[in-house]
Amino acid sequence: MKIYQIETRVRYAETDQMGVVYHGNYAQYFEMGRVEWLRNLGLSYKFMEEKGIMLPVVSLTLNFKKPARYDDLLTIKTIFKKQESVKIEFDYEIYNENEELLTIGNSILVFVDMKTGRPVAPPEYVKEKLIF
Repeated sequence: MKIYQIETRVRYAETDQMGVVYHGNYAQYFEMGRVEWLRNLGLSYKFMEEKGIMLPVVSLTLNFKKPARYDDLLTIKTIFKKQESVKIEFDYEIYNENEELLTIGNSILVFVDMKTGRPVAPPEYVKEKLIF
């Protein structure tokens, strides 16, 4: 399963004075999509952290096509792009309820050993889930 999507409604607190989603909130939307993408595979950040692995974001890019606005129902599409060495990469697409593409993005995360703080290869239980 390379693609997974979730829906969320834009809350008032996520908007700026112009009534559009504040740009800083998109990183949270991407995280929501990524967390649920992993959960759908049978993995969770909580489980990985309990096993001593964390996944910090080392790169995040966004490209805004149209604004998302208060009370819009957003579809966040998370697309697994690749996993190489210690990195895992995702693309994202956010649509409104009219199926208009609002935002695209990309993130790269690194598997890190929580004890050493050093990058590590993904554990076998992760690699097994990433075989498509």
